Amino acid sequence: MSITNLEELEALIARVKTAQQQYAEFTQSQVDHIFKQAALAANMARIPLAKAAVAETGMGVVEDKVIKNHFASESIYNKYKDEKTCGVLEEDKSFGMQKIAEPVGLLAGIVPTTNPTSTAIFKALLALKTRNGIIFSPHPRAKGCTIAAAKVVLDAAVAAGAPADIIGWIDEPTVPLSQALMQHRDISLILATGGPGMVRAAYSSGNPSLGVGAGNTPAVIDATAHLKMAVSSILLSKTFDNGMICASEQSVVVEDAVYDTVRQEFADRGAYLLNPEELDKFRQIILKDGHLNGAIVGQPVQKLAELAGITIPPTARVIIGEVETIGTEEPFAFEKLSPILAMYRAKDFAEAVDKAQSLISFGGRGHTAVLYTAPDNQAHIRQFEHKVETARVLINTPASQGAIGDLFNFRLDPSLTLGCGTWGGNSVSENVGVQHVLNIKTISERRENMLWFRVPPKVYFKYGCLPVALRELAGKQRAFIVTDKPLYDLGMTKGLEEVLEDVGLKYDIFYNVEPDPSLATVQRGLAVMNTFNPDVIIAFGGGSPMDAAKVMWMMYEHPEIEFEGLSTRFMDIRKRVYDLPELGQKAMMVAIPTTSGTGSEVTPFAVVTDERTGIKYPLADYSLTPNMAIVDPELVLNLPKGLTAYGGIDALTHALESYVSVYASEYTNGLALEAIRLLMKYLPSAYENGANDPKAREKVHYAATMAGMAFANAFLGICHSMAHQLGATFHVPHGLANALMISHVIRYNATDVPFKQAIFPQYKYPNAKWRYARIADHLHLGGSTDEEKVELLIAAIEDLKRKVNIPTAIREVINEDEHTFFAHLEGIADQAFDDQCTPANPRYPLISDLKDLYTAAYRGIQVEATIPQPVAQEVEATL
Repeated sequence: MSITNLEELEALIARVKTAQQQYAEFTQSQVDHIFKQAALAANMARIPLAKAAVAETGMGVVEDKVIKNHFASESIYNKYKDEKTCGVLEEDKSFGMQKIAEPVGLLAGIVPTTNPTSTAIFKALLALKTRNGIIFSPHPRAKGCTIAAAKVVLDAAVAAGAPADIIGWIDEPTVPLSQALMQHRDISLILATGGPGMVRAAYSSGNPSLGVGAGNTPAVIDATAHLKMAVSSILLSKTFDNGMICASEQSVVVEDAVYDTVRQEFADRGAYLLNPEELDKFRQIILKDGHLNGAIVGQPVQKLAELAGITIPPTARVIIGEVETIGTEEPFAFEKLSPILAMYRAKDFAEAVDKAQSLISFGGRGHTAVLYTAPDNQAHIRQFEHKVETARVLINTPASQGAIGDLFNFRLDPSLTLGCGTWGGNSVSENVGVQHVLNIKTISERRENMLWFRVPPKVYFKYGCLPVALRELAGKQRAFIVTDKPLYDLGMTKGLEEVLEDVGLKYDIFYNVEPDPSLATVQRGLAVMNTFNPDVIIAFGGGSPMDAAKVMWMMYEHPEIEFEGLSTRFMDIRKRVYDLPELGQKAMMVAIPTTSGTGSEVTPFAVVTDERTGIKYPLADYSLTPNMAIVDPELVLNLPKGLTAYGGIDALTHALESYVSVYASEYTNGLALEAIRLLMKYLPSAYENGANDPKAREKVHYAATMAGMAFANAFLGICHSMAHQLGATFHVPHGLANALMISHVIRYNATDVPFKQAIFPQYKYPNAKWRYARIADHLHLGGSTDEEKVELLIAAIEDLKRKVNIPTAIREVINEDEHTFFAHLEGIADQAFDDQCTPANPRYPLISDLKDLYTAAYRGIQVEATIPQPVAQEVEATL
């Protein structure tokens, strides 16, 4: 039923009130189930909702709205999944104290045009977790996408058991309808996010309200700061969703001692600094009738330049105006909600802090302030936090991503409604949570979370090690072997079977795993496994048998696992919505590779294909890591040339991508570099000579496992993201798909000025170009600059590909015409963007970038660099 007038609104409020009264009687377990299913549904809809928001409002960036939708579902779920919100929360019998959770009743959710879908997801999930009903009043220019987001959450909640009317919305929002909703006697609390006028209306409605104040965030850079990180962080934040986050930096205040260096760093990283004439032109478009000009909100820099009537380079990311005045006469001093940044010079730190507070007092009291300084410069940190009147004081943290919590400091609560305390006319002084009576100032310093290095507890290697290593299974009772039919028909499993018989293990063999194993195959193998009841599972073969065996293992031990939940993409593996319990209670997993490429024997990953849709699901969880890996080169002596080439390049891509990943660490770097060296040296001979060069076969086999260890812990990048889609859509073998993309990806990543950088606290500033150059140095390729070294590395990889007869273009490989390929381009680019490998890529891609890379690889744009012959000979000698 559409809600377009006051009578219909009254009926809606009555229905939601009745639903909420029913929901208030639900148990904690019922609520948690509904909350989880709603979060999963919102997560799955993140891309279409992001696209709908940009299409309807004409503001922001699709890819960044995807991240906000993802954050609103995953991070909010992760924060509150274990929070007790029903019944007794705390009890101290000795003092007679008890705290009991009761829902407040009906919430009115005011949703802004700047964050129309993520805010709706956030508020709806918050209501579901606390047994409240909620009615949304969307912004008129974003009503379609806001209602779509609310409907996604509602449908999932109802399917999970919630009352049918627990979430409602106004279909045709108007000012009278919004005011009537906020003033209604049955509304218990208003969650108001929007412009200052709407928030004031909420607070003057007569009902309790939680709202936000205006943001005018200053970022101070002092003389002790890590300047590259400071500039990179500000650009990361300011370019996010075209600067629409209310916490995003509006001004940067720089100490005089480093001002020129910071100015140049901004210029080097893609900021465009206006000259005096251009500065005046921009002043004309920032304000309209004394208020922020709505035409600039969330617009890209090129559109802003057109509005101002100036021309800027196509690589520009942010517009910077160098100004002095703070006040109504200076438009750059206002909140701009776009990629426009004011820059002020301060003679010393004291003046910088004073200017920051002046900017806050002028337009952003209570919201957010940022300081970039040396982490141990406690004097400056204390002076800054004491002086500024903001609820969030961020230290060395990008404001957009830092203020919303959980990303750069896991103790700062995640929220999309940021309270500004009494300074900003709000009733809360922190990221919205429960009731508050004090202004609580939260100091959030940037922190790097613990990293990890996890591999199988036992990895056996050396020629002929298989029978020796398998004797470790003595004492086990039943082994279930998962392999493919070609290996079985070739008798490759005979040696394995003989050892199992010698050790006294009964065994059964499932040999029906196909390339790119399907869910149907996994289910068939699982049925046999459940009958046989093994205490050892042996994956024998290439990546496909190992992937199938891992998924069977998971479902054998935990039949209650929801496959769709586990396949849901995550931003941080430690915070995913769906957790997989530890495996190994019923059976241990032994992985024995018979190809040299996937590294699956040492990784926590598995890829399985839904045969109904053709979509590949890369699963990732450290519980999927095998308990034992047996890397015996004897098993790959007679590997066919095609598998040798594709597997070798796949392993090379694993090593290359893990080395430049934002998750790369000292523990993975050495493995990746050595794997690259071994593959560059030995893969050609292993391909050409096969069993006649057992040493080459051995080194390539080891390199694949080492590369697997590296990417198991550092993850991969967009080369694999795009390769997955080429395989799923056009059935290109995985290693070949990587080979077709890798050189294009290297050149794309090798920049110090990416338009977008991956979000990970350990990754302080773009360094992929430098890392590629270090690989070139490790291979002794020569070159005097990083740029030259990158080109020489690409040339060396292309030379290796020629030696193993890899085609040069996608069009040479797929059995489709050009029209068919480009008809699929939008879809495979979307899927590649949403692939689990994408977040670790050092350059965070736009979907349009992925389309360009696919296009380049399809047409086979040639790599021009070549290795000079003397250098090539020297490389052969040193390798």
